[in-house]
Amino acid sequence: MVRVLVVQFQDDAPPAWLGDWLLAAGAGVDVVGPTEAALDRYDAMVVLGGSPSADDDRPDVRAAQDLVREAAQRRLPTLGICLGHQVAAVALGGTVARNPDGQQVGLTPVGWLDAAAEDPLLGTLTDVRHAVHWNGDVVVELPPSGTLLATASGGRVQAARLAETVWGVQWHPEVDDRVITSWAEEDRAAHPPGRVDTVVAEVRAARAELEQGWRGLATSLLRLTA
Repeated sequence: MVRVLVVQFQDDAPPAWLGDWLLAAGAGVDVVGPTEAALDRYDAMVVLGGSPSADDDRPDVRAAQDLVREAAQRRLPTLGICLGHQVAAVALGGTVARNPDGQQVGLTPVGWLDAAAEDPLLGTLTDVRHAVHWNGDVVVELPPSGTLLATASGGRVQAARLAETVWGVQWHPEVDDRVITSWAEEDRAAHPPGRVDTVVAEVRAARAELEQGWRGLATSLLRLTA
């Protein structure tokens, strides 16, 4: 059985759909905090999102960066999501900063680039047109080994191959209705009245598209372990 280590920063940012998809594909999944995680016995790793910045001098952020560097050295297939994407970028020599356009939330078009079509992880997913964003930081400089795969408005990094076996996506392929609703309530005061309710409604309306479209990410990741 393929075993996947899922690194979770906080309770309200779980693997959600992605965990379900990995289990349905026959993988074993262990969800562990960054400071308790170790790569031994695992065939792939996912680093989830969370509230910290990838530049924060915190034990959990430093531990996640160390895990990414070790995974890259071991050539362990690794996917970073949102904060996990940013942590992986910083760990491998990239740079993260606050999004000059402010917090990006809600259903967003995916700006696939030509390079994505041949990518071993994301190449089979380039027909997916939308994803959910919920982030205040963005990767502003890729690691030296990085390849840009998708961009958001203004050319912001949406997805990249950060090293030979390390990928990052700024969007959240894993989130379900419950997760989005909790984030919306937490951030309600930071947005104009009604904004987060509109976002939640849009995400719920796109549920079938998102679940069907991003489900293949799990099988694509597992295929890299063969």
